[in-house]
Amino acid sequence: MDIVIDTSVIIAVIVNEPSKSALIQATQGVDLLAPPSVHWEIANAFSAMFKRGRVNLDDALNAVAVYQQIPIRFVEVELEETLRIAHRLNIYAYDAYLLRCAQKYNAPLLSLDDVLLSLAEQLKLQAMKVS
Repeated sequence: MDIVIDTSVIIAVIVNEPSKSALIQATQGVDLLAPPSVHWEIANAFSAMFKRGRVNLDDALNAVAVYQQIPIRFVEVELEETLRIAHRLNIYAYDAYLLRCAQKYNAPLLSLDDVLLSLAEQLKLQAMKVS
């Protein structure tokens, strides 16, 4: 079974958020998929944490080392279809990439982002939330 994961899930796991155990359990025995944009969103999330003083560079680099051990299959999504979703739902392309990925690969979307999960449901996609 394939599951599309978003950045919120990855960050929660690599920075040891309370939901880490439940997220790992929910992804056991499945193949993790993500559009390539997730890779860049990881660095963006850490740069935002730097600005808020939530993490230092060494901690971020250690978290990235953990991230690089997660077996994620990065898959392509079409820009045209992504733009159609972004336009239809009035959202940023980064969220539309995830939704298109779930749509294209007929896989549930695992996220901690309630808005993104709601958008997935609007598109009649499977949405998974782990608390």
